[in-house]
Amino acid sequence: MRLAAGLLLALAASLALNASFYVQHEAASGLPRLSLRRPLHSLLLLFTNLRWFAGWLGGFAGWGLYILALHFAALSLAQAVVAGGVGLIAFLAARRGKTSLARRERLGTLACLAGLAFVALSLAGQSPSSRVHGWAPVASWVIACVVAAGVAALLSRRPRVLGAGLGAAAGLLYAAGDIATKGAVSSAGLVFVPVLLACHLVGFVALQLAFQRGSALATAGLSTLLNNTVPIAAGLVVFHEAVPANALGALRVLGFLAVVAGATLIARSEGAGTGEGAGLAGLEAGGGAPLPGRKRRGVA
Repeated sequence: MRLAAGLLLALAASLALNASFYVQHEAASGLPRLSLRRPLHSLLLLFTNLRWFAGWLGGFAGWGLYILALHFAALSLAQAVVAGGVGLIAFLAARRGKTSLARRERLGTLACLAGLAFVALSLAGQSPSSRVHGWAPVASWVIACVVAAGVAALLSRRPRVLGAGLGAAAGLLYAAGDIATKGAVSSAGLVFVPVLLACHLVGFVALQLAFQRGSALATAGLSTLLNNTVPIAAGLVVFHEAVPANALGALRVLGFLAVVAGATLIARSEGAGTGEGAGLAGLEAGGGAPLPGRKRRGVA
């Protein structure tokens, strides 16, 4: 029951986060250009936009659900459910809007749904748990993610990799925040609370800048890939979330790969500007970048 509660909370978190970033992306893409050189002005533009603020509140609620999910379920499993949840949202959004998904979105949706099914089946007769021996292993992974994000942000100063650099930085920072969150709710202790808050805050800044500076392929795809794969790997390595050494283990690994690949495929949809993705504009998987699907306005 504890595991089931954690996975249901993870799915609810995915729904809230994806809906949140859909709204945020739609609002931010129509605002004047955001800049770190005018931080107060940029924040004022965002928080005085009621549509963006509503999306932000939804994302905050989704983050709270994700924290609760990590309290009950293993990090690798919770992250897989969050990643795969975007496929369920894609399917429901298409059905509700009576629109057809682009080929890439159909493949991504099928991969996500299949991955969720594989992960669920791999849990037969098991109750996976997380174990961490002190705070040092968690801190090492968080520091590595932050350093890598810093390198990506520096590379983003080059015009050709502006969007990709910011997208990668956002994905790595959100991944660091997710790992620190699991550390905070585990025996590693509350020492990671300020760390996870800082990672999510800076990741938030990188994400808002990436909204306006890169294509869906350069930002959402890369960010989603990193935000999902890094925490799943950390769950297996840092928190010793064992994979069964049998067919169920192979099924779980296949499920992990499927949900990450599916979420990334959906994230890379280029949207209306390329004639694809009319049914899915701006959804987001996990804490990574949004999945843009509509032509941007007012972007320099």
